[in-house]
Amino acid sequence: MIACDVSEEWTSIARDFWQRAGLQEKIDLRLQPGTETLDELIDRGGEDSFDFVFIDADKANYDGYYERCLVLLRPGGLMGIDNVLWSGRVADDNAIDDDTVAIRTLNEKVRIDQRVSATMLPVGDGLTLAIKR
Repeated sequence: MIACDVSEEWTSIARDFWQRAGLQEKIDLRLQPGTETLDELIDRGGEDSFDFVFIDADKANYDGYYERCLVLLRPGGLMGIDNVLWSGRVADDNAIDDDTVAIRTLNEKVRIDQRVSATMLPVGDGLTLAIKR
């Protein structure tokens, strides 16, 4: 499993839980911007090699994560995208901050994207599940 994060503080907490679960040897933490990690994986021939990807990162760059993850995801693989309802702000046309607009735009893109079959689940702050065709 490859985990991408930029926070040493949060990942140090996560590492403790990984160790308690006996999983620390199975998790490859990449402590750098996620786009850099994804680009490295693509450059090293990772295309169509992942069974599952999960996006929960800086919202303004969700589209970049989505496109890179589609390259890495194998046909039939599953993508999860977190926070797609964004506390309901995506449905508020008056909410025009960068994060909300980015999520709203990605939601529409995924809805019409013929490369995936997707559904949005209203659990928590919203979760999109998409299977790569």
